[in-house]
Amino acid sequence: MTTTEFPAHAPLAVQTRGELVESVHYGSLAAIDATGKVLLSRGEPTARMYPRSALKPLIAVALLRAGLHLPAEQLALAAASHSGSVSHQQIAAEILTAAGLDESALGNSTDLPYGVAEREAWLRTGNGPTHLAQNCSGKHAALLATCVLNGWPIEGYLDPGHPLAGLIRATVAELTGETITAVSTDGCGTEVFGLSLTGLARAFGKLTTAAAGTAEHDVAAAMRSHPTMVAGLGRDVTALMEAVPGLLAKDGFEGIQAIALADGTAVAVKISDGGDRARMPAAVPALLALGVDPELLAPFNHLPVFGGGHPVGELRGLPLTV
Repeated sequence: MTTTEFPAHAPLAVQTRGELVESVHYGSLAAIDATGKVLLSRGEPTARMYPRSALKPLIAVALLRAGLHLPAEQLALAAASHSGSVSHQQIAAEILTAAGLDESALGNSTDLPYGVAEREAWLRTGNGPTHLAQNCSGKHAALLATCVLNGWPIEGYLDPGHPLAGLIRATVAELTGETITAVSTDGCGTEVFGLSLTGLARAFGKLTTAAAGTAEHDVAAAMRSHPTMVAGLGRDVTALMEAVPGLLAKDGFEGIQAIALADGTAVAVKISDGGDRARMPAAVPALLALGVDPELLAPFNHLPVFGGGHPVGELRGLPLTV
């Protein structure tokens, strides 16, 4: 193994219990305006990290540029880490059917539904891990549909040398404004790229300010009009998009959160240890500093910590100012 330097992460969120700080979540954060100017930063936002599933909207842009046309609900699922509900799985299957394919063509990993309620319901009916239930099935169905449309091979669609791979790499590099030097494999089998938080925020800002008729605009519009496809009922990403008009949000495993406002201002967060619970609370203070209505953001910060079934503390992001 090679030795890597640790990013200079900073405290972003704390959990209290009673009068004491019980846990501190470190990470890095970047907030930029529509011109790319850095408005806020904490930790080391220029350090390279893997955005994981926060890349999905950028991948969806690449597929549309390759000629793919999907109804908005299906396009939102193509950019999703969905909860695996029956509806999510049906819509992924519809993308495949329209391309003349079925679940057997999917190359993503098998899994149970990601959402807790969806997983429990799935297991109660005697089901096990499948390709469609896995949270990336919408993305993979769209990848396959793009292959069919362009006459590209279905077999090996996840290979680095496949035409899809070059298309996606070039699109991600363009939208983030960064040269891709680190490439690995995400949990579902697609490539994942080492990028900075500033680059990720830059890409999301471009999605929300893109002109009508562009692939960027269409992806953002589909996600914002169908937030339950992007995640699912009870998921904070879905709830945040429903709460704040014009906001676009996508999470990623290992503590990643990307958010863009309608004016192109954008925030990207990485929690240092990959923990999920601090991802959204760490992002909320940046949104507050950027002028988002505190009442709209109240459900996503100051999350209660329970003892004996009663609130005894909270998980909250640390205040930020521009």
